[in-house]
Amino acid sequence: MNPMLEELLTHSKSVPSTLDAAIDAMTFPSVDGTDITFVYRGKAEAVYLRCWVSGLDTAQPFEQIDDSELWAATIELPKGSRIEYKLEVVNNGRGDLILDPLNPAIAQDPFGANSVCQAAGYEHPEWSQQYPDSRTGSLHILQVPSTAFGHHREIQVYLPATFRKNRQYPLLVVHDGIDYLRYADFQNVLDNLINRLDIPPMIVALTQSPDRLKEYAGNIQHAQFIGEDLLPYMQEHFPVIDKPQSRCLMGASFGGVASLHSAWRFPNLFGNLLLQSGSFAFSDLGRHKRGPVFDPVVEFMNEFRADSVMPAERIFISCGMYESLIYENRSLVPHLQQKGVEVHFEEARDAHNWQNWRDRLRIGLSWVFPGPAWIVYE
Repeated sequence: MNPMLEELLTHSKSVPSTLDAAIDAMTFPSVDGTDITFVYRGKAEAVYLRCWVSGLDTAQPFEQIDDSELWAATIELPKGSRIEYKLEVVNNGRGDLILDPLNPAIAQDPFGANSVCQAAGYEHPEWSQQYPDSRTGSLHILQVPSTAFGHHREIQVYLPATFRKNRQYPLLVVHDGIDYLRYADFQNVLDNLINRLDIPPMIVALTQSPDRLKEYAGNIQHAQFIGEDLLPYMQEHFPVIDKPQSRCLMGASFGGVASLHSAWRFPNLFGNLLLQSGSFAFSDLGRHKRGPVFDPVVEFMNEFRADSVMPAERIFISCGMYESLIYENRSLVPHLQQKGVEVHFEEARDAHNWQNWRDRLRIGLSWVFPGPAWIVYE
């Protein structure tokens, strides 16, 4: 038996306060090399580890330890991995999904929160945390008139702390931008990377769709909004550099599809793309198996893969090794290179989630828009 579990079992046979003290002195889940041990304490008929990792069973059963109220499960995770999970606790034949009571580390997303498991070697990037010496940029809520949708669309615009109206700046347009702010520490990232000279001061348009699964799935109306409404609006109201090389479209998951589709529909508008875990489903033979919501995505991707149009000059792609979309993202790279695109591809030991996307932002943004710290003078 794992020495940590043996110690807990010993304390469980003593007074409850002794077990409480032992648990308080430990960190859960327990990391021992590549072995990760999860522990649950409480009455239960069964306990399962529920994690959404491609290649792992969705439900990993816990074992009860010697008829005690302690339950444990051990999985193997390579060094540097990070996963999100919940516990399913079964009582009276009913299973309830809960956060891990012994693990204070959680990650928020639009659907709630998950517990976080960090394997040996994973580090929460310090550049995504609040720096006391980083000057804070400002956020402004604006209404963009849209011919494509027939009504105004609300966006937020980030202006760097050093913003001056008489200067010109690169433009970054971000799909699900408000979610990036909420769940990926995006303002901290921008403030810190600008302060560290990893990226230049830039203007960032943060968009948010009310129906992203429709509008981001290769939708022509959305592409028209980006190319014919939003970009001209930003050019009219803000001092952005009027060159495709100084413009970038960015998004994750379906937002990655929307970025690629918009740039493909309106070539020569955006010289750069930053795509994270894009939902780039396609079908070489037969039908895809991802459900009807992906039908328009597959239609677009099949057409895109057969077409020779270069959507942008430079594209950064990142994806988690533990997500089912890794195959589609890997396979996109040679297709883009054949079109003449300069591609930088990054894989991570993580899955389809906001903190995975946060953790790739420094390398992605600094590759698309390198700041003075990345410029080498000969």
